[in-house]
Order: sequence, then structure tokens, then C-alpha cells
Amino acid sequence: MSKKKKTVSLIVFAVILIALLAGIVLTGHAGEEEPIKEVMRDAVLHEKVKVSLFGLFDVNPGLISAYIVTGIFFIFSLITRIFFIPRFKIVPGKFQALIEKAVGLFDDLASSNSPHRNGFLGAYIFTAGAYIFVGTIFELFGVQVPTTSGGTISLPAPLADINGAIGMGVMSYLVILSGGIVGNKVKGVLNTLKDFSLPISMSFRLFGALLSGALVTELVYYYMAVSFVIPVFVGVMFTLLHALIQAYVLTMLTSLFYGEVTEPSPKKIKKNKHHNTNHEVERYENQY
Repeated sequence: MSKKKKTVSLIVFAVILIALLAGIVLTGHAGEEEPIKEVMRDAVLHEKVKVSLFGLFDVNPGLISAYIVTGIFFIFSLITRIFFIPRFKIVPGKFQALIEKAVGLFDDLASSNSPHRNGFLGAYIFTAGAYIFVGTIFELFGVQVPTTSGGTISLPAPLADINGAIGMGVMSYLVILSGGIVGNKVKGVLNTLKDFSLPISMSFRLFGALLSGALVTELVYYYMAVSFVIPVFVGVMFTLLHALIQAYVLTMLTSLFYGEVTEPSPKKIKKNKHHNTNHEVERYENQY
């Protein structure tokens, strides 16, 4: 690199650094108007900040986020089904390859953890994983909505609301229970019910992981020395990591437990193997 380019680079870096320092000083202390205790409490419970739902009810912002993310999925699925899937080819294009890669990833996860019954499981964990990932990324867009108190709020991730996390955990547990009923009847139900704490652990794992990122970002914003630039980096990194990790963790746990409750008993497996052996002998005898 020439001396001229080095000089230009140093000047640009110095200008950016001065601009950042000026921004830090001019933004002031973010926590002067509201104590940090109140900020953290409202981030968890949403007691003060409510959003009106069609003028009928005052609800948590996470519910509005859930409706918007669900609508995004519905519209995207409808457009993909009508305009793209009929044009899929043997040699896939970029969009087709991306869709097939995503579907194949969750199908492989389902078949590897539940080899005996995985058709519906693959569809569910694909939906759940995509919802967790997109729902978590959604908060990065900073969609502003008016609150009932007269201000505005940036919509959080749907699962940062404890009700949304509980709903996802209970839904996953019901899917596991349905697999046990279809696969092993009463025994499958008993195997599922013995893990009665599973929906609680799934719910609080989602809620705690996603909320931790929001709380860390709130703490960073609260202090003047780091309230101008660092929160952007911290918020993006925490959000991306939680989106990937939590989508993988929930889909992995769901497929593992689903595979356990749908696994046939040893007697049934032995009987099926004996039946297959007799069938092969009969076929061999018929050939010769």
C-alpha cells in the first residue's frame, strides 16, 4: 500500500473516531429519565408499555410481533406456492436450491432422530425453526408502533414474551405426545407424560435465551460511555446468535423426544424382522 493510501486511510479512520466520540457526548445519558430497575422490569413483564389491538384490547407488544411474523410467513408461503414451486426444475436455480437445502436440513434432522416415524415431524420442526429464526431476527428491523400511553415502542421478538415462549413449548410437547399416541398408543402416552416438565423447560429456555439479549442491550444503552455505537453491534450479534442457537436447540430436542416416544417396542421390531425373513424365503422359493 502506498503512503498516499495509508494517509487517506488514517484520515478517514480519525474522522470516524471523532464523529463517534462526538455522538457519545451529544447523546447524553440514556438512563436519566427512568431508573435501570424500571427499564429491566418492563422489558420482562411489559406492565406499563401496552399496544392497542384494533382498539379492542391492550396487549403486550410481543403479540403484535407474533401476528406480523405469522402474516409474513403466510404471504411468503402463498407467493412461493403459486409463483415459484410450479416452475421448479430438475437443475435448481438459486431460490429453489435455497428452499430445498432448508427443507432437506430439517428432514435429515427428523429422519436421523426419529427413523420410524418422521413425516409430520420434519414439517413441524421446519416450521418451528423458521418461526423462531425469523421471529428473532424481526426485532432487528425496529418496527415502531404507538403505545396506549402515547409514546412509541420498537416491537420485540415474539418469543421474548413469556406467553409466546410458553405457547411454542406447549405446542412442541403436544406434537411429541401425538407422535407417542400414533406410534405406541398407551405406552407412547405414558412415555410422553413422564416428561411432564418438558414444556416448562422448553418454554423457559426460549424465553430466557431471547430475553437475555434484550436485557444486555438495555444495560448497554443505559450507560453513556457505550450508548452510541456498541449497542448496535451487541444487539445484532446477540440476536443472530440466539436466532440460530434457539432454532437448532428446540428443533433438536423436539425431534429427539419425538423419536423416543415413537420408537417401536423390541417385541414389535423382532416380529417385523421375523415377518420380513419369512417373506424373503417365500419370494426366493417362488423364484426357484
